[in-house]
Amino acid sequence: MRIAYIAAGAAGMYCGSCLHDNALAVALQRKGIDFALVPTYTPLRTDEPGASIEQVFYGGINVYLQQKLGIFRHTPSFIDRLFNSPTLLARLARFGGTTRAEDLGALTVSVLEGETGAQKKELAKLVRWLKEDFQPDLVHLTNSMFLGMGREMKRELGVPILCSLQGEDIFLEGLTEPHKSAARDLLQQRAKDADGFVATCNYYADFMADYLNVSRNRISVARLGIKLDGHGERDTEPPPSPFTIGYLARICPEKGLHILADAFHRLTEQVGSKNVKLSVAGYLGKRDAAYFQQVREQIASWGLSDAFDYRGEVSRAEKIAFLNSIHVLSVPTPYEEPKGLFLLEALANGVPVVQPRHGIFPEWIKETGGGILVKPHSSEALAAGLLRMMNDPKGREAMGQRGKRAVHQHFSDNDMAEAMLDVYRRYVSPPHPLPQAVSGKSEMEV
Repeated sequence: MRIAYIAAGAAGMYCGSCLHDNALAVALQRKGIDFALVPTYTPLRTDEPGASIEQVFYGGINVYLQQKLGIFRHTPSFIDRLFNSPTLLARLARFGGTTRAEDLGALTVSVLEGETGAQKKELAKLVRWLKEDFQPDLVHLTNSMFLGMGREMKRELGVPILCSLQGEDIFLEGLTEPHKSAARDLLQQRAKDADGFVATCNYYADFMADYLNVSRNRISVARLGIKLDGHGERDTEPPPSPFTIGYLARICPEKGLHILADAFHRLTEQVGSKNVKLSVAGYLGKRDAAYFQQVREQIASWGLSDAFDYRGEVSRAEKIAFLNSIHVLSVPTPYEEPKGLFLLEALANGVPVVQPRHGIFPEWIKETGGGILVKPHSSEALAAGLLRMMNDPKGREAMGQRGKRAVHQHFSDNDMAEAMLDVYRRYVSPPHPLPQAVSGKSEMEV
């Protein structure tokens, strides 16, 4: 089986979709699947060895210039290759966190227009590479904002087109009019070009069936998983005092650090500031620097700076060490999260969680028993949940151990790969022989 997976780089940021896509690629390649992880916009950044091909399609600089200046829609290929150089794309990545969804409406609409949009040259290059060089049995698009590619791929390749659904609605809903409505209309039109969709959980499958105006029967659910190497080595909890609450996610309003900070304050008023600590780790982009500064200033105004710790962006090893240093994890997202890999990472290390009762979290708490759910958007409810965890160390440890067993038994990268393979097999016939012109070449040449 030969799968082309078209993934979106996140401009130098660690993001849940990139981590998921890379882990999936590695796990499927390990199973002998000819799986090409194809980056677009920028190279993918992960906290594990990368599995993507070296070439970047829809390079961020080219895409932007073609949107802004018509002349770049007709430039020769050597100029495009220059703008796709790793050095230039790396420089672009440094500014990724400064780009606002509100400013990207026209570009989003144009990419969704596919073969008629300003980036049609980029689409043609990607389709040509797929057709002439890789020859996939199936093309898998990483999110619905790539649905504009599907029609041309279907016409030129004649293979099934699948599309993952991984939380792109939060970006689309941030667009301003008229681009927001235009993008929604195009999504629903272009959704007809896909053979099927893959969601991360039942909640998001139901939500996106309505958002895309497609039948729920067209959306499969493939459970997420993580690479478990190194996770789960914690035998005991950290020292009982101070009770340490952890946050491990991107620093941004959508992940709810401000809600957790307020809950932390409420908790200290009940148990004393010396008995509790808030420890935070995660990527901070320039766009959200002012937001984080406001959170820190609020914490300082409460006199809690000494009980607050920011670790910054963490590597894989640092992430595991961070999780081993906390008693409980909470990322109280106001957004109804469809992924939340941080929850699996915490549970993999025996760390229980306190999460809002929405998005993917109710499904995962039910399946793992690794935490408790509280009323969304409520720092008061969150503080009560954290106090419950603090006052019940034996129950807290039992939740952590239940969650750890569940994740190690059912949420590995191998489990994720098997779930995705089950989906692929519904669309791909038994492997067919390669065309004569290719079949005589060595594996390296192909």
